[in-house]
Amino acid sequence: MKEFFKKLEKLDRRIIFIFVACALILPLFIPLNIKFSVTQPVQSFYDTIESLPEGSKVLLSADYDPGSMPELWPMHLTAVRQLCKRNIKIISIQLWATGSPLAERVFNEVAIGEFHKKYGEDFVNLGFKEGREVVMVSMGNSIPQTFPTDYHGNKTDDLPIMQGVKNFSDLAMIVNISGGLPGTKEWVLQVVSRFHIKLASGCTAVSAPEFYPYLQSGQLVGLLGGMKGAAEYEQLEGIIGLGKRGMDSQSVAHLVIFLFILIGNIAYFSTRGMKKEKG
Repeated sequence: MKEFFKKLEKLDRRIIFIFVACALILPLFIPLNIKFSVTQPVQSFYDTIESLPEGSKVLLSADYDPGSMPELWPMHLTAVRQLCKRNIKIISIQLWATGSPLAERVFNEVAIGEFHKKYGEDFVNLGFKEGREVVMVSMGNSIPQTFPTDYHGNKTDDLPIMQGVKNFSDLAMIVNISGGLPGTKEWVLQVVSRFHIKLASGCTAVSAPEFYPYLQSGQLVGLLGGMKGAAEYEQLEGIIGLGKRGMDSQSVAHLVIFLFILIGNIAYFSTRGMKKEKG
């Protein structure tokens, strides 16, 4: 036993790195589907969409970039999946230029690939518009005038999904996937306060605490915070997606690190006692 503790004390740190790497990588390919409780903000996000009548039209604003994808991509995928499952029509815009190709990828993967929805009838990508808050306010007056053409160059007025859509009053709610500025805060201040439309947000974990007051005041009807929020959302949808895989990976890695810290402390105090006896 004494020799064992001595070997542990001199364990090559590269071995620890290998164990941690395996703990991070393996759950991504072999999901453990660890169950956890769903927080109220995530439940409200999910329930609000579930309560919408079939055929409703929802504005989905994808305001993030590839740097935020680990946290926001899973919730973007799941939001489109839930909307398509409920047969709710999706009108997507982006206030970040980097959001347009991401929105296209989500539609191709989920709306077309999984649910065989028709572009222009069941969903549309109106694309990116520079202007930040000015664009938001302009949409309150006229969405077709703010976005006269879609991402592919089609005239907005010619698309079946846009028939009867003039401004926010013709939409059931807004879903914002937010990576920063402009994002959820600006949607609350410029749109919810003026036009009184429901807003649900998916944001990075570091931004979430800033938005809880909006949730408590009713200015947000739901909030997904970071990868944990995305994983909870996926659990409600009954899928094992990137969010749950990511949380499995984090959980196992934390457990491995904790075990090594525990073993290291046991080895340290055991060998320290041996050294005192020799002294």
